Amino acid sequence: MKKRKIREKIFWLGAVDWDRRLFDSLIPLPDGTSYNAYLIEGTEKTALLDTVDPPMAENWMAELSEVPKIDFIVSHHAEQDHSGSIPRVLERFPEAKVVVSPKAKGLLIDHLRIPETRFVTVEDGETLSLGGKTLQFIYTPWVHWPETMVTYLEEEKILFSCDFFGSHIATSDLFVNDPGRVYEAAKRYFAEIMMPFRSIIEKNIQKLKGYDIQMIAPSHGQIYDQPAWIMDAYRDWVAGDPHNLVVLPFVSMHGSTMQMVDHLTAAIVGNGVRVERFNLAVTDIGKLAMALVDAATVVVGTPTVLAGPHPLAAYATFLANALRPKAKFLSIIGSYGWGGKTVEILAGMVPNLKVEVLAPVLCKGVPSEADFGALDRLAGAIAQKHKENGFT
Repeated sequence: MKKRKIREKIFWLGAVDWDRRLFDSLIPLPDGTSYNAYLIEGTEKTALLDTVDPPMAENWMAELSEVPKIDFIVSHHAEQDHSGSIPRVLERFPEAKVVVSPKAKGLLIDHLRIPETRFVTVEDGETLSLGGKTLQFIYTPWVHWPETMVTYLEEEKILFSCDFFGSHIATSDLFVNDPGRVYEAAKRYFAEIMMPFRSIIEKNIQKLKGYDIQMIAPSHGQIYDQPAWIMDAYRDWVAGDPHNLVVLPFVSMHGSTMQMVDHLTAAIVGNGVRVERFNLAVTDIGKLAMALVDAATVVVGTPTVLAGPHPLAAYATFLANALRPKAKFLSIIGSYGWGGKTVEILAGMVPNLKVEVLAPVLCKGVPSEADFGALDRLAGAIAQKHKENGFT
Protein backbone atom coordinates (compact mmCIF):
# COMPACT_ATOMS: atom_id res chain seq x y z
CA MET A 1 0.00 0.00 0.00
CA LYS A 2 1.40 3.41 -0.98
CA LYS A 3 2.35 5.99 1.62
CA ARG A 4 -0.60 7.91 3.02
CA LYS A 5 -0.57 11.47 4.31
CA ILE A 6 -1.30 12.02 8.00
CA ARG A 7 -0.32 15.70 8.13
CA GLU A 8 1.97 17.90 6.07
CA LYS A 9 5.23 15.99 5.48
CA ILE A 10 4.11 13.16 7.79
CA PHE A 11 3.10 9.86 6.22
CA TRP A 12 2.00 6.36 7.12
CA LEU A 13 4.24 3.94 5.29
CA GLY A 14 3.45 0.43 6.44
CA ALA A 15 1.91 -2.89 5.45
CA VAL A 16 -1.51 -4.41 6.11
CA ASP A 17 -1.44 -8.14 6.84
CA TRP A 18 -5.00 -9.10 5.96
CA ASP A 19 -4.56 -12.88 6.24
CA ARG A 20 -2.41 -13.41 9.32
CA ARG A 21 -4.28 -15.35 11.99
CA LEU A 22 -1.57 -16.19 14.54
CA PHE A 23 1.13 -14.04 16.15
CA ASP A 24 4.27 -15.48 17.74
CA SER A 25 2.81 -18.94 17.07
CA LEU A 26 0.60 -18.22 20.08
CA ILE A 27 -1.73 -15.21 19.86
CA PRO A 28 -4.92 -15.45 17.72
CA LEU A 29 -5.42 -12.64 15.20
CA PRO A 30 -9.10 -12.85 14.22
CA ASP A 31 -8.90 -9.51 12.39
CA GLY A 32 -5.37 -9.70 10.94
CA THR A 33 -2.97 -6.89 11.74
CA SER A 34 -0.87 -4.07 10.34
CA TYR A 35 2.77 -3.08 10.68
CA ASN A 36 2.84 0.70 10.81
CA ALA A 37 5.96 2.61 9.82
CA TYR A 38 5.94 6.39 9.57
CA LEU A 39 7.92 8.83 7.41
CA ILE A 40 8.63 12.35 8.69
CA GLU A 41 10.21 14.86 6.30
CA GLY A 42 11.90 17.90 7.81
CA THR A 43 13.48 20.73 5.87
CA GLU A 44 16.91 19.22 6.50
CA LYS A 45 16.53 15.53 7.35
CA THR A 46 14.07 12.66 6.87
CA ALA A 47 13.30 10.01 9.46
CA LEU A 48 11.63 6.63 9.10
CA LEU A 49 9.98 5.41 12.30
CA ASP A 50 10.10 1.59 12.46
CA THR A 51 9.76 -0.88 9.59
CA VAL A 52 7.57 -3.92 8.82
CA ASP A 53 7.63 -7.64 9.51
CA PRO A 54 10.12 -9.34 7.13
CA PRO A 55 7.49 -11.46 5.29
CA MET A 56 5.89 -8.18 4.15
CA ALA A 57 9.19 -6.50 3.24
CA GLU A 58 9.29 -7.22 -0.50
CA ASN A 59 6.24 -5.18 -1.44
CA TRP A 60 7.00 -2.61 1.24
CA MET A 61 10.48 -1.98 -0.14
CA ALA A 62 8.95 -1.35 -3.56
CA GLU A 63 6.87 1.44 -2.00
CA LEU A 64 9.92 2.73 -0.16
CA SER A 65 11.73 3.10 -3.47
CA GLU A 66 9.71 6.26 -4.06
CA VAL A 67 11.34 7.89 -1.01
CA PRO A 68 14.43 9.82 -2.20
CA LYS A 69 16.37 9.75 1.07
CA ILE A 70 16.26 8.55 4.66
CA ASP A 71 18.73 9.96 7.15
CA PHE A 72 17.47 8.24 10.30
CA ILE A 73 15.65 5.02 11.08
CA VAL A 74 14.10 5.28 14.54
CA SER A 75 13.72 1.82 16.06
CA HIS A 76 11.35 1.97 19.02
CA HIS A 77 11.41 -1.75 19.74
CA ALA A 78 13.73 -4.57 18.68
CA GLU A 79 11.07 -7.23 18.09
CA GLN A 80 11.19 -8.29 14.46
CA ASP A 81 7.66 -7.27 13.46
CA HIS A 82 8.91 -3.68 13.95
CA SER A 83 12.64 -3.96 13.31
CA GLY A 84 13.02 -6.95 11.01
CA SER A 85 13.30 -4.96 7.77
CA ILE A 86 15.90 -2.46 9.04
CA PRO A 87 18.80 -4.29 7.31
CA ARG A 88 17.06 -3.93 3.96
CA VAL A 89 16.44 -0.22 4.53
CA LEU A 90 20.12 0.24 5.41
CA GLU A 91 21.09 -1.43 2.14
CA ARG A 92 18.82 0.94 0.21
CA PHE A 93 20.00 4.01 2.17
CA PRO A 94 23.67 3.37 3.08
CA GLU A 95 24.10 6.76 4.82
CA ALA A 96 21.17 6.23 7.19
CA LYS A 97 21.71 5.81 10.93
CA VAL A 98 19.59 3.72 13.28
CA VAL A 99 18.37 5.77 16.25
CA VAL A 100 17.82 3.61 19.34
CA SER A 101 17.97 3.41 23.11
CA PRO A 102 21.22 1.83 24.36
CA LYS A 103 19.41 -1.40 25.30
CA ALA A 104 17.83 -1.62 21.87
CA LYS A 105 21.23 -1.30 20.22
CA GLY A 106 22.46 -4.48 21.87
CA LEU A 107 19.29 -6.37 21.03
CA LEU A 108 19.35 -5.32 17.37
CA ILE A 109 22.98 -6.38 17.04
CA ASP A 110 22.07 -9.75 18.55
CA HIS A 111 18.89 -10.32 16.54
CA LEU A 112 19.68 -8.69 13.19
CA ARG A 113 23.50 -8.45 13.12
CA ILE A 114 23.39 -4.76 12.28
CA PRO A 115 26.94 -3.33 12.41
CA GLU A 116 27.64 -1.24 15.50
CA THR A 117 28.76 1.69 13.33
CA ARG A 118 25.23 2.15 11.97
CA PHE A 119 23.72 3.16 15.35
CA VAL A 120 23.09 6.44 17.12
CA THR A 121 21.93 6.00 20.71
CA VAL A 122 19.69 8.54 22.43
CA GLU A 123 18.95 9.18 26.08
CA ASP A 124 15.55 9.51 27.67
CA GLY A 125 14.09 12.92 26.72
CA GLU A 126 16.71 13.66 24.08
CA THR A 127 15.58 15.49 20.94
CA LEU A 128 16.51 15.28 17.28
CA SER A 129 15.73 18.10 14.84
CA LEU A 130 14.87 17.26 11.25
CA GLY A 131 14.43 20.93 10.41
CA GLY A 132 11.06 22.30 11.46
CA LYS A 133 10.13 18.95 12.97
CA THR A 134 11.55 17.93 16.33
CA LEU A 135 11.52 14.35 17.58
CA GLN A 136 11.67 13.77 21.33
CA PHE A 137 12.47 10.25 22.48
CA ILE A 138 10.79 8.99 25.65
CA TYR A 139 11.83 5.74 27.28
CA THR A 140 8.89 3.43 28.01
CA PRO A 141 10.54 0.29 29.40
CA TRP A 142 8.52 -2.93 29.48
CA VAL A 143 5.93 -1.74 27.00
CA HIS A 144 6.50 -4.55 26.40
CA TRP A 145 10.27 -5.25 26.18
CA PRO A 146 12.97 -3.62 28.34
CA GLU A 147 14.37 -1.42 25.55
CA THR A 148 11.20 0.20 24.23
CA MET A 149 10.74 3.90 23.67
CA VAL A 150 8.23 6.18 21.95
CA THR A 151 8.66 9.34 19.89
CA TYR A 152 6.82 12.63 20.43
CA LEU A 153 6.71 14.99 17.45
CA GLU A 154 6.72 18.32 19.25
CA GLU A 155 5.38 20.65 16.54
CA GLU A 156 2.42 18.39 15.65
CA LYS A 157 1.80 16.94 19.13
CA ILE A 158 1.79 13.40 17.76
CA LEU A 159 2.90 10.43 19.85
CA PHE A 160 4.37 7.59 17.82
CA SER A 161 3.74 4.95 20.43
CA CYS A 162 4.99 1.67 18.96
CA ASP A 163 3.19 -1.19 20.80
CA PHE A 164 1.73 1.21 23.39
CA PHE A 165 -2.02 1.66 22.65
CA GLY A 166 -1.79 -0.73 19.67
CA SER A 167 -4.42 -3.07 18.26
CA HIS A 168 -4.30 -5.96 15.83
CA ILE A 169 -6.64 -4.92 13.00
CA ALA A 170 -6.22 -5.20 9.25
CA THR A 171 -8.17 -2.37 7.64
CA SER A 172 -7.97 0.17 4.84
CA ASP A 173 -8.93 2.94 7.30
CA LEU A 174 -5.98 5.05 8.37
CA PHE A 175 -7.75 6.60 11.38
CA VAL A 176 -10.11 5.09 13.94
CA ASN A 177 -13.67 5.31 12.61
CA ASP A 178 -15.28 2.59 14.73
CA PRO A 179 -14.18 3.12 18.36
CA GLY A 180 -16.17 0.11 19.59
CA ARG A 181 -14.36 -2.28 17.30
CA VAL A 182 -10.99 -0.74 18.09
CA TYR A 183 -11.70 -0.76 21.83
CA GLU A 184 -12.21 -4.52 21.75
CA ALA A 185 -9.12 -5.11 19.62
CA ALA A 186 -7.00 -2.82 21.81
CA LYS A 187 -8.23 -4.56 24.96
CA ARG A 188 -7.33 -7.94 23.48
CA TYR A 189 -3.91 -6.55 22.57
CA PHE A 190 -3.41 -5.16 26.08
CA ALA A 191 -4.52 -8.41 27.70
CA GLU A 192 -2.27 -10.64 25.64
CA ILE A 193 0.84 -8.46 25.56
CA MET A 194 0.81 -5.66 28.13
CA MET A 195 -1.05 -6.97 31.19
CA PRO A 196 1.96 -8.72 32.78
CA PHE A 197 3.67 -5.32 33.05
CA ARG A 198 0.75 -3.34 34.52
CA SER A 199 2.69 -1.66 37.31
CA ILE A 200 5.44 -0.43 35.01
CA ILE A 201 2.96 0.62 32.32
CA GLU A 202 1.13 2.70 34.92
CA LYS A 203 4.38 4.60 35.54
CA ASN A 204 4.82 5.14 31.80
CA ILE A 205 1.28 6.49 31.49
CA GLN A 206 2.07 8.91 34.29
CA LYS A 207 5.23 9.89 32.43
CA LEU A 208 3.17 10.89 29.39
CA LYS A 209 0.87 13.18 31.42
CA GLY A 210 3.21 16.11 30.84
CA TYR A 211 2.77 15.97 27.07
CA ASP A 212 -0.01 17.53 25.00
CA ILE A 213 -0.92 14.47 22.92
CA GLN A 214 -3.40 15.26 20.16
CA MET A 215 -2.82 12.15 18.08
CA ILE A 216 -1.45 8.66 18.78
CA ALA A 217 0.10 6.70 15.92
CA PRO A 218 0.81 3.13 17.10
CA SER A 219 2.77 0.45 15.29
CA HIS A 220 -0.24 -1.88 14.97
CA GLY A 221 -3.77 -0.83 14.12
CA GLN A 222 -5.35 2.49 13.30
CA ILE A 223 -4.24 6.00 14.26
CA TYR A 224 -6.12 7.70 17.10
CA ASP A 225 -6.97 11.25 16.00
CA GLN A 226 -9.03 11.57 19.20
CA PRO A 227 -6.74 9.76 21.64
CA ALA A 228 -8.28 10.62 25.02
CA TRP A 229 -10.55 7.58 25.13
CA ILE A 230 -7.82 4.99 24.55
CA MET A 231 -5.63 6.63 27.19
CA ASP A 232 -8.56 6.53 29.64
CA ALA A 233 -9.13 2.87 28.78
CA TYR A 234 -5.49 2.04 29.51
CA ARG A 235 -5.71 3.80 32.88
CA ASP A 236 -8.70 1.63 33.79
CA TRP A 237 -7.12 -1.61 32.53
CA VAL A 238 -3.90 -0.90 34.35
CA ALA A 239 -4.99 0.60 37.66
CA GLY A 240 -8.80 0.45 37.94
CA ASP A 241 -10.48 -1.87 40.43
CA PRO A 242 -11.54 -5.33 39.25
CA HIS A 243 -15.17 -5.60 38.20
CA ASN A 244 -17.95 -7.62 39.84
CA LEU A 245 -17.03 -10.47 37.52
CA VAL A 246 -16.13 -14.14 37.78
CA VAL A 247 -14.16 -15.65 34.91
CA LEU A 248 -14.74 -19.38 34.66
CA PRO A 249 -12.42 -21.30 32.30
CA PHE A 250 -13.27 -25.00 32.29
CA VAL A 251 -13.05 -28.30 30.50
CA SER A 252 -15.28 -31.34 30.91
CA MET A 253 -14.61 -34.87 29.65
CA HIS A 254 -17.71 -36.89 30.55
CA GLY A 255 -20.12 -34.25 31.77
CA SER A 256 -19.55 -34.24 35.53
CA THR A 257 -17.51 -31.03 35.59
CA MET A 258 -19.98 -29.46 33.15
CA GLN A 259 -22.81 -30.12 35.62
CA MET A 260 -20.81 -28.35 38.31
CA VAL A 261 -20.01 -25.42 36.02
CA ASP A 262 -23.67 -25.02 35.04
CA HIS A 263 -24.80 -25.08 38.66
CA LEU A 264 -22.10 -22.69 39.86
CA THR A 265 -22.80 -20.27 37.00
CA ALA A 266 -26.48 -20.07 37.94
CA ALA A 267 -25.64 -19.70 41.64
CA ILE A 268 -23.15 -16.90 41.04
CA VAL A 269 -25.54 -15.00 38.79
CA GLY A 270 -28.27 -15.52 41.38
CA ASN A 271 -26.03 -13.73 43.88
CA GLY A 272 -25.78 -10.67 41.61
CA VAL A 273 -22.34 -11.35 40.12
CA ARG A 274 -21.54 -11.48 36.41
CA VAL A 275 -19.95 -14.61 34.93
CA GLU A 276 -17.96 -15.11 31.75
CA ARG A 277 -17.49 -18.80 30.89
CA PHE A 278 -14.87 -20.27 28.59
CA ASN A 279 -15.02 -23.88 27.46
CA LEU A 280 -11.31 -24.47 26.93
CA ALA A 281 -11.95 -27.19 24.38
CA VAL A 282 -13.26 -24.61 21.91
CA THR A 283 -12.50 -21.12 23.24
CA ASP A 284 -10.52 -18.28 21.67
CA ILE A 285 -7.76 -17.88 24.25
CA GLY A 286 -7.59 -14.16 23.45
CA LYS A 287 -11.18 -13.75 24.66
CA LEU A 288 -10.20 -15.39 27.93
CA ALA A 289 -7.26 -13.01 28.29
CA MET A 290 -9.57 -10.03 27.70
CA ALA A 291 -11.97 -11.19 30.40
CA LEU A 292 -9.09 -11.56 32.86
CA VAL A 293 -8.40 -7.82 32.54
CA ASP A 294 -11.57 -7.09 34.55
CA ALA A 295 -12.06 -10.25 36.64
CA ALA A 296 -12.24 -10.07 40.43
CA THR A 297 -12.42 -13.86 40.76
CA VAL A 298 -11.18 -16.75 38.64
CA VAL A 299 -12.68 -20.23 39.06
CA VAL A 300 -11.00 -23.05 37.14
CA GLY A 301 -13.15 -26.08 36.33
CA THR A 302 -11.38 -29.34 35.50
CA PRO A 303 -11.73 -33.10 35.60
CA THR A 304 -8.81 -35.12 36.91
CA VAL A 305 -6.52 -36.69 34.32
CA LEU A 306 -3.68 -38.97 35.45
CA ALA A 307 -4.02 -37.72 39.03
CA GLY A 308 -3.82 -34.04 38.01
CA PRO A 309 -5.73 -31.30 36.16
CA HIS A 310 -6.75 -31.68 32.53
CA PRO A 311 -3.95 -30.26 30.31
CA LEU A 312 -6.25 -27.52 28.97
CA ALA A 313 -7.06 -26.39 32.51
CA ALA A 314 -3.35 -26.44 33.35
CA TYR A 315 -2.67 -24.29 30.28
CA ALA A 316 -5.34 -21.75 31.25
CA THR A 317 -3.91 -21.59 34.77
CA PHE A 318 -0.41 -21.13 33.39
CA LEU A 319 -1.72 -18.36 31.13
CA ALA A 320 -3.40 -16.54 34.02
CA ASN A 321 -0.20 -16.75 36.06
CA ALA A 322 1.83 -15.35 33.17
CA LEU A 323 -0.60 -12.50 32.43
CA ARG A 324 -0.83 -11.42 36.11
CA PRO A 325 -4.38 -10.00 36.09
CA LYS A 326 -5.83 -7.89 38.92
CA ALA A 327 -8.02 -10.76 40.20
CA LYS A 328 -8.25 -11.01 43.99
CA PHE A 329 -9.79 -14.46 44.46
CA LEU A 330 -9.29 -17.94 43.02
CA SER A 331 -11.05 -21.26 43.36
CA ILE A 332 -11.11 -24.65 41.69
CA ILE A 333 -14.00 -26.99 40.98
CA GLY A 334 -14.11 -30.36 39.27
CA SER A 335 -14.55 -34.09 39.46
CA TYR A 336 -12.29 -37.10 39.85
CA GLY A 337 -12.56 -40.85 39.49
CA TRP A 338 -10.50 -42.23 42.35
CA GLY A 339 -8.16 -39.48 43.60
CA GLY A 340 -5.41 -37.09 42.62
CA LYS A 341 -3.70 -33.79 43.38
CA THR A 342 -5.55 -31.38 41.10
CA VAL A 343 -5.92 -28.62 43.69
CA GLU A 344 -2.31 -28.82 44.84
CA ILE A 345 -0.97 -28.78 41.29
CA LEU A 346 -3.10 -25.85 40.09
CA ALA A 347 -2.55 -23.81 43.27
CA GLY A 348 1.19 -24.28 42.81
CA MET A 349 0.98 -22.90 39.27
CA VAL A 350 -0.06 -19.36 40.24
CA PRO A 351 2.80 -17.85 42.29
CA ASN A 352 2.44 -14.53 40.39
CA LEU A 353 -1.18 -14.02 41.40
CA LYS A 354 -1.84 -12.14 44.62
CA VAL A 355 -5.09 -13.94 45.32
CA GLU A 356 -7.01 -15.41 48.20
CA VAL A 357 -7.88 -19.04 47.48
CA LEU A 358 -11.53 -19.80 48.24
CA ALA A 359 -12.52 -23.32 49.29
CA PRO A 360 -12.39 -25.60 46.23
CA VAL A 361 -15.19 -28.02 45.43
CA LEU A 362 -14.16 -31.42 44.08
CA CYS A 363 -16.54 -34.36 43.75
CA LYS A 364 -16.04 -38.06 43.14
CA GLY A 365 -17.84 -39.01 39.97
CA VAL A 366 -21.15 -37.27 39.28
CA PRO A 367 -21.89 -34.35 41.67
CA SER A 368 -24.26 -35.11 44.54
CA GLU A 369 -26.70 -32.83 46.34
CA ALA A 370 -23.99 -32.19 48.92
CA ASP A 371 -21.62 -31.11 46.13
CA PHE A 372 -24.22 -28.76 44.69
CA GLY A 373 -24.66 -27.31 48.17
CA ALA A 374 -20.91 -26.70 48.38
CA LEU A 375 -21.08 -24.90 45.03
CA ASP A 376 -23.89 -22.72 46.38
CA ARG A 377 -21.73 -21.82 49.35
CA LEU A 378 -18.81 -20.99 47.04
CA ALA A 379 -21.07 -18.69 45.00
CA GLY A 380 -22.22 -16.96 48.17
CA ALA A 381 -18.63 -16.55 49.39
CA ILE A 382 -17.61 -14.99 46.08
CA ALA A 383 -20.50 -12.53 46.16
CA GLN A 384 -19.69 -11.57 49.75
CA LYS A 385 -16.00 -11.01 48.94
CA HIS A 386 -16.92 -8.80 45.98
CA LYS A 387 -19.35 -6.79 48.11
CA GLU A 388 -16.79 -6.32 50.90
CA ASN A 389 -14.27 -4.99 48.38
CA GLY A 390 -16.73 -2.68 46.66
CA PHE A 391 -16.45 -4.35 43.25
CA THR A 392 -19.26 -3.20 40.98
